[in-house]
Amino acid sequence: MRHVTRRQLRVFAAVVAEQGFSGAARVLHLTQPAVSLQVKELERACGLPLLDRGARKVRPTEAGREMLRAAQGVEREIKAAEDAIAALKGLRGGTLTVAVISTAQYIGPRLIAEFAQRHPAVQLKLAVCNRAEMLRHLDDDDIDIAIMGRPPDEVETAAEPFAPHPHVMVAASGHPLARRRALAVRDLPRESIIAREPGSGTRMLADTLFARHHLAFAPTLVMSSNEAIKQAVLAGMAVSFLSFHTVGAEVAAGALKVLDVEGLPMVRRWYVVHRRDKRLSPAGEAFRRFMLEEAGAFVERLVAPAMRAARLRHRLLPEPAAKAPGSAQRRSGSRT
Repeated sequence: MRHVTRRQLRVFAAVVAEQGFSGAARVLHLTQPAVSLQVKELERACGLPLLDRGARKVRPTEAGREMLRAAQGVEREIKAAEDAIAALKGLRGGTLTVAVISTAQYIGPRLIAEFAQRHPAVQLKLAVCNRAEMLRHLDDDDIDIAIMGRPPDEVETAAEPFAPHPHVMVAASGHPLARRRALAVRDLPRESIIAREPGSGTRMLADTLFARHHLAFAPTLVMSSNEAIKQAVLAGMAVSFLSFHTVGAEVAAGALKVLDVEGLPMVRRWYVVHRRDKRLSPAGEAFRRFMLEEAGAFVERLVAPAMRAARLRHRLLPEPAAKAPGSAQRRSGSRT
């Protein structure tokens, strides 16, 4: 084991991730024989087979799973060392991986672009994902910072709010409800409603809205894409409950109308999130400070035209902090 190399570990991890030698060769830009040789040398050093080659997809053996954990630990430690050395040099470079929840894709990339403009030497990686994927990223510790609206209970995180996050009911500008005032929530179930999929933050909030009025939420159609829902609403198919930040451009242009519904908008918060046990690199800490100190005003400027069109500015007060999930206090790490 003293002769195991980082190259062997990285090749082995790629074979497991790609479930085969050809896939690993493709992502590593190596030949398949070169990949096979690295894995054979690693198995020879361990004295046990690390891969089950009998199935259609290559899978790790019990020893292979142990080696995979070791490989992932080595990569984390090397990155931590790189970050520590970068801290001694000051913020002149480094890498930063940011994951943005899909609902935040309309504001997150612009925030990241603003940060990148100020710190051109930092190498940025961006992932846009749904909530289930975000939880996996945080659990696997393969991202530095997440931007999301509802921090997880499944992973211990430090979560700090940086901007209000309003949710509204929207319809096409020509929809009959667009001209009505003071709609009651009980009027909405009779309409066709398109909703996000169960488990998404937006769907959880929609369920909460109807539950507060002792109504069952039974959407006509469920979609996992904000963009697909938006196009369906624009076509006049139905109304929908969405993050205001996903529909701001269409509201400002007059194509969509924010419905005047009691209790809306429901205003939560956007959070900048990272694992509590993670030591942020200089680039990560600089991004965190940027988000907490400047992102709120940046987002407000970004959506100001839409807020004026919807007459929402005076109503964008988040609910009390005690009710908002994911504060910078302790997050539950229980898996029971």
